[in-house]
Amino acid sequence: MNVPWYIAAALWVALVLGFVPGARAAELTREDGYQLWLRYTPVEQPWRDRYASRAAGVVALGASPMVRAAVTELETGIAGLLGAAPRASTAATAVADGSIVLGTPASSAQIAARAGALKLAAAGPEGFVLQSTQWDGHGVTLIAANSDVGLLYGAFRYLALMQRREPITALDVHEAPHLKVRVLDHWDNPDRSVERGYAGQSIWDFWRLPGYVDPRYRDYARADASVGINGVVLNNVSASAVYLTPRWIAKLAALAAVMRPYGIRVYLSVPFNSPLDLGETKSGDPRDAAVIAWWHAKADEIYRAIPDFGGFLVKADSEGQPGPRDYHLTQAQGANMIAGALAPHGGVLMWRAFIYATQDSQDRVRQAFREFTPLDGQFAANVLVQIKNGPLDFQPREPAHPLFGAMPRTNEMLEVQLTKEYLGFSTHLVYLGALYAEVLRWDTFAHGAGSTVARVIDGSLDGHTLTGMAGVSNVGTDRDWTGSIFGQADWYAFGRLAWDPQSDPKQIAADWVSMTFSNDPAFVAPVVDMMLRSREAVVDYMTPLGLAHIMATGHHYGPGPWVSNLKRPEWNPVYYHHADRDGIGFDRTATGSNALADYAPEAARRLADATADDQKYLLWFHHVRWTDRLASGRTVWDELTYRYSRGVSTVRGMVRTWESLKSRVDPERFEETAAFLRQQQEEAQWWRDACIAYFQGQSGLPLAPGIAAPQRPLAWYEEQAYRYVPGRSQPFK
Repeated sequence: MNVPWYIAAALWVALVLGFVPGARAAELTREDGYQLWLRYTPVEQPWRDRYASRAAGVVALGASPMVRAAVTELETGIAGLLGAAPRASTAATAVADGSIVLGTPASSAQIAARAGALKLAAAGPEGFVLQSTQWDGHGVTLIAANSDVGLLYGAFRYLALMQRREPITALDVHEAPHLKVRVLDHWDNPDRSVERGYAGQSIWDFWRLPGYVDPRYRDYARADASVGINGVVLNNVSASAVYLTPRWIAKLAALAAVMRPYGIRVYLSVPFNSPLDLGETKSGDPRDAAVIAWWHAKADEIYRAIPDFGGFLVKADSEGQPGPRDYHLTQAQGANMIAGALAPHGGVLMWRAFIYATQDSQDRVRQAFREFTPLDGQFAANVLVQIKNGPLDFQPREPAHPLFGAMPRTNEMLEVQLTKEYLGFSTHLVYLGALYAEVLRWDTFAHGAGSTVARVIDGSLDGHTLTGMAGVSNVGTDRDWTGSIFGQADWYAFGRLAWDPQSDPKQIAADWVSMTFSNDPAFVAPVVDMMLRSREAVVDYMTPLGLAHIMATGHHYGPGPWVSNLKRPEWNPVYYHHADRDGIGFDRTATGSNALADYAPEAARRLADATADDQKYLLWFHHVRWTDRLASGRTVWDELTYRYSRGVSTVRGMVRTWESLKSRVDPERFEETAAFLRQQQEEAQWWRDACIAYFQGQSGLPLAPGIAAPQRPLAWYEEQAYRYVPGRSQPFK
């Protein structure tokens, strides 16, 4: 019987949709961003025929939940890309020409025999090999690994090749993650609010758990696994002890069950004083036998419910959170007590180095360095000291944290922020892959040149095996997950760089664009260029020349360099720029706070050079006169106003670039991004004008020719107030 083409097409679409995990057919009729970079849309010729001959069947030599997840992903992807699902089997006798064979040495004698030739030892516990080879006389694609999770990662890598229209006929790919712990930190609260979240509510609906498990959780796990993320901290670092109660542990166990087939362990943020908060001990003192016993019993209880539980994350002695200081103890003493409860189970304690004390008169950026470096070598073997990328607080640009490389006998992990707390929230297109890579490439000079942050956190610099990188998640309940399509790129880039900190952010951006939008070079090249320019643009229109923390206070939305009336000095933006009639900048040289001394001598020498060509950190480390000449030939004042203006011009160019691509992208994602870019341009202008108006009032200097005056007087900018801002559970007062 001949079937009309439109019925055949409908049946094919239904087939493909039926293989999309966690998604309903109605949700895929338009491009709303839900599928992220896992868009398995039809491949055009001649690629379709080339791929079809190499993806006719899937033979999985194993049947664990992870292997089933890998097979399901391959079936989903190939059906979407090629229009027909591959034959699937678990029998080695089913191998034929064009099969994709998945297996480990434990599941296949043939793979065990080939382990040496495949160099599986180098793949470690999570890596994989993709190889075009022969199997019993048949030409196949082999996905081999030492573990089932490696097979899952290999399956995603194989599908990505087809998504990006890369050859798959002569594969010899060997990959292994450079870091052991690759974790997203969700700053989500029990009431579903998300601190510094700009993409809706928390995706964790704890009220309905464990009875109802939202299918979206599986799609979230798929996305994480596709870029190698292997851990999720489920709750806010400013934590509630309620998560440690039996009722909530059951909820955590339900989420862990969803994550497990995708190689993802769940972690929990816990308050240092948890047993005291719950009324189960009389103190939180880590020397108290009752407190020690409580933590051990609680860890035992959690691991009975969640055998692969990852461990705890602790924020202590910071922003009012309790910690070992309350008991006149060191950070190491406090950390080691909790780590001791996790150690018998193989659990990890991530101990944040964000020490921001309620009483400390020193330069804020020196607090963590002074508190932690004397403790080098004192932390337990299962403790990772989690260090923010810079010594302040996720600014558009900061120098790398001086703790990196300064504690050679301590496990150090990097913490970055995906959510754009200080970067215009979700409506500003700012590709953070460039920021992460800048930090990872920073040379600490801890052991001479080449002692990069990447080598510190991957353990190669000082011989550590417990390694990691954490990213503060930007995920919420918005259909596009991150509040904007381009926010997804930061999630993707984080995963790729946590897998391999040496990766090129430009290539990562190109891969993301190809998988998320189109493989058309006429689209990919300008969009990647726009993404790479976007990070420098936001630095220019917010905090050029090393300025920092001049955002409005509390919610951090919009400019506020004039704010000076808050209780503590370091709460005020004026504390960070020290602008007056004579000059601008924070003196952190020997004549000021001497924060330069926290860096290795060679790094400090370079940062001390106020005449450096790039001037990236000039005002971070130096208080300079407005009339000093810089490498550009401009005065400090003229350079500052030039860069503010350049930032706006760059965003204006991004708007034009996107508009020129209208015919090359679907209307839904085009219109949303176009609207956000126009908003970003307006807010970049606001930032530029407000800051120039304020700093001109301090300097008393005229604007250089060609630099436009602010559109409004300073008083207008100072009067702007915002009470209800996303990312805060309470209105800002």
